[in-house]
Amino acid sequence: MLLPLRPGELERLIPAVASGNQFSSALGDPQKILQRVLIATIGGVISFLFSASQTGNQFSSVWLVVCVVFFTYLLWGPILEAGRMNSRLRRIPFAAMFEGEIGDVFTRELVENRHEQANSRGELELVENRRLWMILHIEDEDGYLGELRFPMDKKHNSIRQGLCIRCVVLSENKDFRRISALTDAWIPAQRLWVGEYPFLLRPAFEELCILRLSKRRS
Repeated sequence: MLLPLRPGELERLIPAVASGNQFSSALGDPQKILQRVLIATIGGVISFLFSASQTGNQFSSVWLVVCVVFFTYLLWGPILEAGRMNSRLRRIPFAAMFEGEIGDVFTRELVENRHEQANSRGELELVENRRLWMILHIEDEDGYLGELRFPMDKKHNSIRQGLCIRCVVLSENKDFRRISALTDAWIPAQRLWVGEYPFLLRPAFEELCILRLSKRRS
């Protein structure tokens, strides 16, 4: 079942500025955080040295600003990344609330990243980091709608075929004949949110579901 969102509802569900959950998700895993720390530290130190070497020069204050920007990269980097992901969905012209069920559940081991590493003989070899992902096929009375995938966790063991699932569906077409994107999803029976990235403001979506779906059924 698809219920088209009213004007302004999508903007209330997907914020322009990153929420706390979105910031945490965009911050990334320990490896990505380390990369951000290195960029912030190296860039900040280099720009600070430039600033210190040009004391009294008209460009000294510019380099000082650049230094501050680099040192705060760990904060504004994830905010910018999350905002960019949010805006990608907010630009899609048509959105609807979806209520359906999980048609199929399965897991798959996916490669998250690859890197070269020296072995005991000093030879470079390709190392793959793999992780188990859960994949859900969601559908309603009209048939298959789309696929949700996310890293598998212990809390996901209770997910099974036939459970009710709700999310927001986005499309370039008013009749939703082609789906452009799906947000993260809410499984009310398990009180569980699933998805690779937390697009939705979750309390707002749960409240909207109660409001819109109860009115439709009354």
